[in-house]
This record gives sequence, C-alpha cells and structure tokens, in this order.
Amino acid sequence: MLQAFRPAFELQTFQTPTIVAPATEPIRRKRGPSLSRRIGQTGNVFQQNQTAWNPAAPAYGRFWIDTTERRKRRTIALGICPTRSRAKRKLREFIEQEGVNEKAFSISINCPATTFQEQAERWIEGLPKRRRRPVKPATIVGWRVALEKWIRPAIGDMPLAEVSNSALKLLIETMAAGGLAPKTIVNYTQVVKMVVASAVNSEGDQIYPRKWNHDFVGVPIVQKEKQPRPTVNEAEVGGILTRTTSRYAPLFALLAGTGLRIGEALALKKTDLAPDCRTLFVRRSMWRGHEQEPKTPAAIRVVDMPEPLAAMLRDYAADKTGYLFPTLKTNRPLAQRNVLRALHDIGVRVGFHAFRRFRAQNLRRARVPEDLTRLWLGHAGRSITDLYAAGLQHDEAWRREWCDRVGLGFALVGPCWAINQVVSDSQ
Repeated sequence: MLQAFRPAFELQTFQTPTIVAPATEPIRRKRGPSLSRRIGQTGNVFQQNQTAWNPAAPAYGRFWIDTTERRKRRTIALGICPTRSRAKRKLREFIEQEGVNEKAFSISINCPATTFQEQAERWIEGLPKRRRRPVKPATIVGWRVALEKWIRPAIGDMPLAEVSNSALKLLIETMAAGGLAPKTIVNYTQVVKMVVASAVNSEGDQIYPRKWNHDFVGVPIVQKEKQPRPTVNEAEVGGILTRTTSRYAPLFALLAGTGLRIGEALALKKTDLAPDCRTLFVRRSMWRGHEQEPKTPAAIRVVDMPEPLAAMLRDYAADKTGYLFPTLKTNRPLAQRNVLRALHDIGVRVGFHAFRRFRAQNLRRARVPEDLTRLWLGHAGRSITDLYAAGLQHDEAWRREWCDRVGLGFALVGPCWAINQVVSDSQ
C-alpha cells in the first residue's frame, strides 16, 4: 500500500539512451573491364523494321570493340541472309577475322603507343640485370651497335604493334643493300625478334605475339662451309714470334700453344699458374679493362701446357707480381685493340681466334680424345655421356700424357721475348 503513494519520480529509472547508427549500405566498387573475365563475344544479328526474320531483307550485326576512350558498339552490314543462323555465322567469321576477341587486340588499343626504339631501350637496359641468364657486356655492345646503325634508322620510329613481317622484310632488304654478310643479317634479325617478344603484360604473356615468315621476309640462308674462318699454320706462327716485339711474343706463343681466348689470356695472373707452369687455371676474363666471368661455365677450366711452353712461362713470369701481360706504366692488362694492332703491324691480318683454330687443328690431328679437347678449349659437352665422363678432367697423369704427345705444333726456340728484346729496344 505504501508503494502506491510513492512519488512518480521514484518509480522511474533513468538509463543512458542508446544511439543507433543509421543503417548504411556496403560500399560497392564498380567492377571495371577485365581481360581475364572475357570469354569472347559472338555479337547479335537483327533486321530493321521486321517483326520476324525476312529472307529477302538485309541483315546487320552488332558487337563491342575496344577504343582508346571506352568500349563502343559497332554495327556492320551482313547483306542478304536467308536465315538467322546464316547471319550469325557470317558475323562470327567477321569477328574472328578482325581479331576482336584476341587479348593482343584489346591491349594494343588500350595501352599507350610504344615505338620500337623505346621498347629496345627498355630491353637493352634489362639484359645485364635479369635473374636468368644475364647477358655479358660484350654481347650487349654488339646488339646496341646493330640497333643504332641499322635497325633504328629503318624501323625505330614505328609503333611496336606494327613491327611484323613487312617491317622485318624492309629491314633485311636495307641490310642486304648495305653489303652485310648473311650471318650478320641473321644475327641482327634475331635482335628485332627479341625486342618484339620482350613486350609482355602483367601475366608474362607476349603483347604482340608474332609468327615470323622467313620465306616472305627473305632471311638469308647461312652456309657454314662458306663462312670465313681464318687460321695460321706452323710457319706463320714461327714468323709471328720472330718478328713481333718482346712485349707481345709470349702472349702470341701462349695463344697458339693453348687455344685460350684473348680475354682469358689477358686476365691471367701469376697465381693462375701451377708452380711448374705445366698447367694454368682459367678463372676470369678481361673485357675493356674490366674483369668478368668467363664466356660460359665450361670456360672455367684447367689447361695443360707442353714443357717448352711451360719453360718459357717460368722464365717470363719470374718477376711478375700481378697480371702476366701488363702495360708498362699502369701495370694494368694490355688492351685487346693494342695487341691486335701489334699483330697487324707485322703483316698478319687475322684475328685472335686464328690461334685458337690453330690449336684445335693440332689437337684433332693428334687424335686427342674429344672430352679432353673440349676441356682444354672450354667447350661444353654435347651429351649425357660427356657429363658422366666429366671426372676425367681430374686425371692429371692422363691429361699430361696427351699434352706431351701433342706438343705445341710450332717451334719455340729460346725465350722469344729475350731474343726480340734487342729489336724492341733499338726501335
């Protein structure tokens, strides 16, 4: 009874009001165009002012195309089609012929125009940095010369999407008219193909896939038996060692007696020779005054030398501390161009590879096992059997036996650098 007479304010309980946030719809992102969701379109056909299909009325087809601004509807005339199925078939054939459903067509329309020269610069810059098979600087320089001297003037300003068989044909005709050899034309053609193939999308697929027609573009056929391969013989090697100066005679003797590449020979240090100088170890190469890895993994090798050449190197390298063939002032390795100039100055107009061919001929003439020939010359194996027999390179007695059997293939009388020293000092 008492509770009935309590004040009204005592019967009320005060609670903090709950604020309810107004309901909001989830934010939906607009689903834009995506090439991965496209499965290809077939379009639709229609006739104007017709309620049913009229075999005598003209038919039309509609489909979507990509433009630089947005997707647009395109309408084409199909002519008189007796049935709707016939009209649909004609429209599908037209779409396939135009390549409307191909990803490359859509990408080339929507992507900004890229010239061949622009893509070539990106390709060249990425060659030494790529993770798989980075390209050596000497190879990059050769490709850059091809781009600057021949390819860029002919097709450099063309959009990359238009560099196809017709453009390659124009380039080949230009190079042939310029007097380039067939092998050089083939090599420069490969550069164009690699540049076009280097343009890829985010999925790694080629943006402009090409099916190159060698018969149409006129790629010359290289006949290996007609390729010039200058070499030297025993008498010419002896003449070179007799007429050259003391600075270069040991180097030429080493090239002819071992078949080393010129970059490998210029990068040799005294520490690369065994104590008796009967073997040397190729660990590096020299290019334009900078050390780099040898040409291939197979080029990292051990090379055996006959005793006459080893005796010459023992005397020659006795006072050397760094590189075996240094300059007089800076003690840096000799430059290839200076060595080649010294060879040409005595009337021998060949390259350094002539010595390498001379050594290969001597090894073949002596019937040296092919495994050992490839080891000494730094060539890779050709079969799985060569991989199985790779352990033979550690058999020093077997290698030395064949090395002594082959010999040098030329006469090495006395220390040639000392014999020529009088001539060198008097000049």
